[in-house]
Amino acid sequence: MEKNSKKTYWPHMILGFLMLAIILGYWTVKTAVSLPVQETNDYMMKYQDSDIHINDILTKKMAFDKLYDIKIIGTKSMVMTDNIYSKRVQKDPVILKLGKNHFTYTVTTKSGDIVKDANASFLLTRPHTQKDDVMVESVEISGDLYTTPDLNISKGGRYTLQFRAIIDADTIGYSSIEAYLPIEKQEPKQK
Repeated sequence: MEKNSKKTYWPHMILGFLMLAIILGYWTVKTAVSLPVQETNDYMMKYQDSDIHINDILTKKMAFDKLYDIKIIGTKSMVMTDNIYSKRVQKDPVILKLGKNHFTYTVTTKSGDIVKDANASFLLTRPHTQKDDVMVESVEISGDLYTTPDLNISKGGRYTLQFRAIIDADTIGYSSIEAYLPIEKQEPKQK
């Protein structure tokens, strides 16, 4: 009787690949759970709503943009010099200050007349989280200006100022402006 003295390693190889697949699967799930997904709130609504109704939103925005303008006034802008070589030049962000901030907008016709009967709302948001969102459902007009109440901003970093003006059911305008609250550097304590 002849004994087969050849050893086969394929069962060990299959077991090794199976263990590697289980370890990589566990690592993938653990990493995905530790980095939560944040929804965007473009057009001042949930992502799912804006995705479903994007054609209506863009049609109403185009109707607004043909007849009206939205401008923010009374703010200082940070001059960005690092995007001069970009193919898509970005607007300079508004500089925010630590503490109370308010924002003033004008809604005008293309001929320059002030629109005083717009239903205006405002959203202060951060780009990657909704935790710090501040929504003002109704921005009051005083004189010719739509002014938000004082909003307390305590965290440094990037923000987005979103303003929506509804003239009628078929004419809705949006303004989205990047803003930035500089983080002050703290000097190290000396011993």
